[in-house]
Amino acid sequence: MRQMIRVRELTRTYGNRNALDGLDLTADEGTVHAVLGPNGAGKTTAVRILTTLLRPTSGLAEVAGHDVARAPDAVRHRIGLVGQHAALDEGLSGRQNLELFGRLHHLGAKAAARRADALLAEFSLADTGHRPVTTYSGGMRRRLDLAASLVVHPPVLFLDEPTTGLDPRGRAEVWQAVRRLTGGGTTVLLTTQYLEEADQLADRISVLDRGRRIAEGTADELKARAGADRIDIVVRERDRLDAAAAAVGGTVVDTDRRLVSRPAPDRMTALTATVTALAAAGVEAQDIALRRPTLDEVFLTLTGTETA
Repeated sequence: MRQMIRVRELTRTYGNRNALDGLDLTADEGTVHAVLGPNGAGKTTAVRILTTLLRPTSGLAEVAGHDVARAPDAVRHRIGLVGQHAALDEGLSGRQNLELFGRLHHLGAKAAARRADALLAEFSLADTGHRPVTTYSGGMRRRLDLAASLVVHPPVLFLDEPTTGLDPRGRAEVWQAVRRLTGGGTTVLLTTQYLEEADQLADRISVLDRGRRIAEGTADELKARAGADRIDIVVRERDRLDAAAAAVGGTVVDTDRRLVSRPAPDRMTALTATVTALAAAGVEAQDIALRRPTLDEVFLTLTGTETA
């Protein structure tokens, strides 16, 4: 599979501070590669370098086979960028915005109109394309912003926290649009502060901390690094929490939620043993659930801090 993004030993220095400190990263064609990390990890710096908005201090960065420092114009012709804030003219309609982007990309008037109509249909905005953007919901604006970034079919798309500030419905609409893009062969590099977003969309995830990649893999591979599966038990009576923990060999995780948790390396065997132990101890459970470690727990394990 062709590598559409290739980064090796990439650095970016601001005075005495290293925003990127030897970053390595690759993204294959037609995949979503998520970049996660705490504040100051270097996520936005990496995107700015890969989109030619910032020059690296040293190292290699290639997009679609072109070096971002030596051939920035070639890179710009092959990428789209969606930032945290929609780059739209709110006084124009959705269709007029797309036509404007088409003309800025040197499409003729008829070609720009045809492309606008095609994109409105692709992003489920055909019925609202005549309306001013000021009347759009957050999810509709982000879908229109995605559409605008694809006016000239870029093979690589950079999404820098594209669903920040959206409600759950808006995020789901953007996720659906991203899945359609990768299904059509577009490569997506996604930075996000939503762990669920990476879990839902990413084929691979890179975890950054202090400008370096400290872990990479699929969501399941990274979760495995946070430890075994677990059984969470919600005890009906709060004063039975300690008895429940002692019975199952677990720990009290949350007193307010009456939650006890224990490792479950063998899922079904551990579940059966837990139910039996609680019954023997006379502890009534309101709920018992098997679960995998979350990406939040991966972050705590790998970086000792929360994501941002």
